[in-house]
Amino acid sequence: MNIMTGFIVGLVAIPVFLKIANIFGFFAIVRECEAQVFTLFGKVVGTLDEPGLHIPMMKFGPKALLFPFFGKNYKVDTALRQRYLRKLMVNSEEGTPMGVGIWYEKQVSDPVAYLFNNSNPEASLDANVTSATISVLSNLEMEKMLEDRHSLSRTVRKTVSPLSEKWGYRLGSVYIRKVAFTDELMVENITEKVVKRLVQVTSAMKQDGENRVGLIRSETAKKVSNKMAEAAAARPRIVGETLNVIAAEDPEILEAVMDVMETEQLLASNAPLELIPASGANVLVQLGAEGSFASGGSAVSAPPPTPA
Repeated sequence: MNIMTGFIVGLVAIPVFLKIANIFGFFAIVRECEAQVFTLFGKVVGTLDEPGLHIPMMKFGPKALLFPFFGKNYKVDTALRQRYLRKLMVNSEEGTPMGVGIWYEKQVSDPVAYLFNNSNPEASLDANVTSATISVLSNLEMEKMLEDRHSLSRTVRKTVSPLSEKWGYRLGSVYIRKVAFTDELMVENITEKVVKRLVQVTSAMKQDGENRVGLIRSETAKKVSNKMAEAAAARPRIVGETLNVIAAEDPEILEAVMDVMETEQLLASNAPLELIPASGANVLVQLGAEGSFASGGSAVSAPPPTPA
């Protein structure tokens, strides 16, 4: 029972003791990306910037016991932060109003300077970056303003860094992310011109493609016609040479080939044909008899054909 009672009392007493010890400054807990600045009678005594558990008396001596009564503990966030300033108005060399957006990183590097050198260092840093951006980009050629943003960003950072360090800030990356036209009518005119130019370029590319295709087709047709002409010219020579070889080896085959070719030519011409049998004498006599009857003469009988 006594052990349980002691355990419960310990559970209640230990948090109370730690709270009282913290209030009286016996220890301090520094978190990640944090710094604690201690002042006594309005003067800075020291800074704790290492994360972990610290005992101020071991670092600052017995006067640390007076911090809760006559001093103050300032907690400063030292994490890296980002800021984006939009629609900063500048004029180009041509007098065109432009809207600029600039992005930059900032981090508290000197907590004491951050707390006491400027009453509002964040707003002052924003104003300094804004003024430096406007002064660097104003009256520049529009082409340079749009294309040389890397070098212009480095110039802005170089201009702002000295003052930011006085206010306890370390300036990180600075980049001009956006340069845009603010006049809507000008934007519409530029868009219309760009669209027309794109239509012209597209039409020119299409016409050039059609011309190239036509040229390729004509060259291909020319090559094909040349090859066909060469083949047509070579065919008679090859046929003649082949027929000469056949005539030299076997004239009968040549005669048969010529008969077949003649027959193919006749069939291809679609001319009317009259076929006469091999015993053509009787046919001629009959034709002659028909002719005599038609002229009023007498028919002459032909002798019968001899049997084969």
